[in-house]
This record gives sequence, C-alpha cells and structure tokens, in this order.
Amino acid sequence: MTTTTETAGGIQVVKPTVASHTRDYFARIRGGDLGTLPAVLGLLVLVLIFGTARSETFLSALNFANLFNQSAQIVFIAMGLVFVLLLGEIDLSAGFASGVCGAVMAILLTTHGLPWYVAIPAAMVTGVVIGLVLGVLVAKLGIPSFVVTLAAFLGFQGVLLTLLEGGKNISITDEFVKALNNGTLSVRDSWLFAIVGVGGFAAAQLLRWRGRVSRNLIAEPLGIVAARIAGVALLAFSATYVLTLERAVNKAITSLKGTPIVVPIIVVFLVIWTFVLARTTYGRHVYAVGGNAEAARRAGIPVDRIRISVFVICSFMASIGGILVVSRQSSVDPNTGGSNILLYSVGAAVIGGTSLFGGKGKVIYAVIGGAVIIVIENGMTLLGLNSGVKFIFTGLVLLAAASVDALARRRAAATGS
Repeated sequence: MTTTTETAGGIQVVKPTVASHTRDYFARIRGGDLGTLPAVLGLLVLVLIFGTARSETFLSALNFANLFNQSAQIVFIAMGLVFVLLLGEIDLSAGFASGVCGAVMAILLTTHGLPWYVAIPAAMVTGVVIGLVLGVLVAKLGIPSFVVTLAAFLGFQGVLLTLLEGGKNISITDEFVKALNNGTLSVRDSWLFAIVGVGGFAAAQLLRWRGRVSRNLIAEPLGIVAARIAGVALLAFSATYVLTLERAVNKAITSLKGTPIVVPIIVVFLVIWTFVLARTTYGRHVYAVGGNAEAARRAGIPVDRIRISVFVICSFMASIGGILVVSRQSSVDPNTGGSNILLYSVGAAVIGGTSLFGGKGKVIYAVIGGAVIIVIENGMTLLGLNSGVKFIFTGLVLLAAASVDALARRRAAATGS
C-alpha cells in the first residue's frame, strides 16, 4: 500500500512503501521492462553450471581474477557501443579500431621511444579522431552506419597491417603499460578501494533520496535504498575477499594477491558514463534522439551533433580497450582487435539488455553482458569444449537476448508501457 503526506503548502505527496515499490517493479517486468534481469539470471545459471562442473578451477581465486583481465577489451568496447546502440546505430569497426589505437601506442613506445604518458594519450586521441570521422560520415553525409563502419572494419585491418609493416609483432616492455591489465593492487589498497567505492555509492544513493524528499518529489522507500546499498556492499566486499586470497601457482617462489588494477579502471569509466547518461542534459538528449529522432529535432536538440558524439565516445572507448589488450598481451599483432572481439562486444551490450532498436540501455548493461560472454568463454574452455561449440552456444545466447528484447518491446507496446 501507499501512504500520503501533506506538505506545508497543503500539497499531498504520495510516498510509496516497500510493498508498493516491489509491486510496481514486478508490474514493469510484466509490462516488458526487463532491464538486466535476464542477463543477471543467465549469469547466475552459468556460474552454477560451470562452478558445479569444474569447481576446483572455475571457482578458484586465480580464475576469478583472470575473468576481469580477460574481459577488459570486450567490456570497454561494449561500453562505447551502448552509446551507438542507444541511437539505433551500429559500429562494426570498433574491434579493429581498438587494434589500430593499441598499435599506435606500441609503436610510439618502442620505435620512437616515447614515454607511456605520451603514447597512451596519443592512442586515445586516435580513437577520438576515428570516431569523429565515422560520425561525420553518418550524420552529415547520411551514409548508413552499417555501411560506413563495415568499410572502416575492412579499412582498419589494412591500416593495422600497414602500421605493423605487413604483420610483424611488436612487443612492449614499458612496466606501467604492462601493469594496467596484468598488475594488482596491494591487499591494503584493494580493501581501501572497496570501502571507498561502497561509501561513495552509499553517499550518492542517500543524497539522491534526501534531495527528492526535500523537494517533495516521489522517492523510493528508504528500505529499498538501504537494501540496494547492502547488496552492492556484499558483492564488493565478497569479491575483494576472494581477490585478496593467495592465488599464485607456486607460492614458494612468488605471491599473487590483490584486486587486478583493471577493476578500478572499469569502475571509474562505469561511474563516469553512468553519470553522463543518467544525470546530464547530454544523456537525456541521447535517449531522446534514440527514442524519436524527429521529435528530438523539433524539440531543438542538435541531433547531428549527438549522432557524431556517440561515435566519438564509442571509438574512444575502443581505444581504451586496445590499450588494455596490448597491456594484457605485452604486444600487438595484426589480430589485435580482430577475430571475434567485435562480435563478442556487440553481444555483450545486447545480452546485458541494450536494445538494438535504440532508446533503451545503460552502461552497466555492457559490464554485465561482458561478464556473461567471458564466463561462457572461460567455462567452456575449462570444460575442454572446442571453438565450434563455444561459437554455437554464444550465438544462441545472443539470439535469445535479441529475442527477449523484441518480445519485451512488443509487450511494452501492447500494454502501453
């Protein structure tokens, strides 16, 4: 049930209870607003299956930490793709764009002997330039994004081969770059990061709740806010506990424990882009253009600029993915950013809950979808299954996610949600 309260001005404000909030949530699900629910449930099922089949390896602290390192490139590219998909567009070049940016960094580090604080920004700027060119071609010339980015997909393969002089492998030795996706925080810093992160999340949630209450706006029940904070705290502290366990294969020679450095990098970008989409005018414009571009144009929103900007963000995030995969491999080669990286990245965004039809999605969806993709890849590898089975199963999961999205949209249209 709900209760009402009377303000000083005599205005009655409906204050939802935990029970009414829960009923509203399930009503939204029945109306087709599923969010990340299918992906989260799928992830839990996959962890249960692989954890049961290979408990000694899949559930080990070493494998848990490796999941973050293995998924970094896919997650970052998927984060960028969320922005493009929100507009109902696609970027097929993001995989090889990440490879080109990674190659730029590696060449500057090795061939030209530049320090990491020059090479890394140069790779990021390369990503921004790539996105700007793609966005202008799509928004200003009216070329479909599928055609533009398919051409770029082919072209960037050639650029990568040219940069690598026909296909040579470039190894990097810069310790800072190598540590980005191979190093770990100390145990103390790992717990400090978890505590600060949970504290910041709690503060943001409570300040938002208090702000809505103080302005006499409808706010979530405090019990729901507290439960969300408790859930995030449980997840963060449990993960930190596992990651700070000793996971070195030969403990007599070396010690390996602590949160992988790539985890705070993912969290920082997740927080930044979530804030941008949820709390800024720009984010509201992205959703508006994705929902109805013509209506957004009539409302005075600069549609072309928004379309260009999402391609810039996508390629910029691809550059981060390229930097991290080069860090992981300590080298770059013609296959960097190729193979199944693009398909997995698109799959991660869609499986997480981002709609292929535009207007619906969040950056967290890319992270959850990336977790599903890498758990499938990792778990099937531990089971000894061949690549054919992996591709078939991953394809079926992606098809199921797209089907859920289509059915949810049909349900939402039927119920008027």
